[in-house]
Amino acid sequence: MFLKVCDAELELMAVMREPISWLGSWYRYRQRPFMKGKPNNTFGITFDEFVLAYMKGDKPGFADVGSQLKFMEAQPNGTGITHHFRYEDQTRLRRFLEERLDVTLTLGQENVSPKMELALSPNVEKRFRRKFAAEFELYESIT
Repeated sequence: MFLKVCDAELELMAVMREPISWLGSWYRYRQRPFMKGKPNNTFGITFDEFVLAYMKGDKPGFADVGSQLKFMEAQPNGTGITHHFRYEDQTRLRRFLEERLDVTLTLGQENVSPKMELALSPNVEKRFRRKFAAEFELYESIT
């Protein structure tokens, strides 16, 4: 439709976070103080428990955070992501946007999750990497 109406090719960009880091961010985000008492908080839940819950078919509310892969998959009408960026490569992302938009960006941080050390047990990490191999493949394909 965009091509027909505007005579221009639509380009889409998406930013993907490393899959374990992405889940870690959700886990930490749901431990912010105002989340106490809310049904999807992660207080009293270990990171391993959070990831195991995320891997279930019927996820509990605290682990129902969507899917980066699903978000970035091509749509039935053929629309898909044209430009992928790694969240961890903010320099490349900012440079792309500045060149395309002909602006200089000054970006701050908003909505930051609490800082905490997170690590998965080797067994849980192995299971997660196997079950979500396509997420890791997509992430690794982003240069």
